[in-house]
Amino acid sequence: MEIKYLAVGPYGTNCYFLCDKEAGVCAVIDPGGSPDQILAVLEKLACRPCAILLTHGHYDHTGAVADLLERFPGIRVSIHRGDFQNVDTKLFPLSRQVPEEAVSFYDEGDTVTVGAMPVEVLHTPGHSEGSVTLRCGSALFCGDTLFAGSCGRTDFDGGSVEKMMASLKRLGQLEGDLDVLPGHMELSTLDRERASNPYLRHALEIS
Repeated sequence: MEIKYLAVGPYGTNCYFLCDKEAGVCAVIDPGGSPDQILAVLEKLACRPCAILLTHGHYDHTGAVADLLERFPGIRVSIHRGDFQNVDTKLFPLSRQVPEEAVSFYDEGDTVTVGAMPVEVLHTPGHSEGSVTLRCGSALFCGDTLFAGSCGRTDFDGGSVEKMMASLKRLGQLEGDLDVLPGHMELSTLDRERASNPYLRHALEIS
């Protein structure tokens, strides 16, 4: 497994490339913009994208999806159904950019494969109703749920403070010092966040 990432778009969204080098394929996680930069990374990696995996449906995480589908016809796009057909198409634009037949929906407990690598889907609502965390080995692709030192906003449509706290608690209770790969800002580890992140610490204290 090899993971690369690139900050894309006007909001500096972390777009990740989860690669199975032996199989020569990768998943692009949260391609939020800057399609030319994403294509340049794919060319350098010499991996064919086999999937676009979305942690949620906000425009800053989906902005380059249509461009990648045009460049790689037939690639599958996966998202939680709760974030696909939201009525706020400015915040959740995917349903008017990508036909539903190009989309597969995943939910809690599902596993998708990238080459030979299993990727587990954890439904972690709070930032949006359809937010998920994707786990592959020791890597947690958290989207806008858990950040280094912080957590995602809950004041958008579909957001919920209570659900965010429950999702943070769930992530904080995972075993081991996993790699925290958030949707924005710097990367971290779960042990570091358990020790110093006030939002995660508060969530873990809630009975």
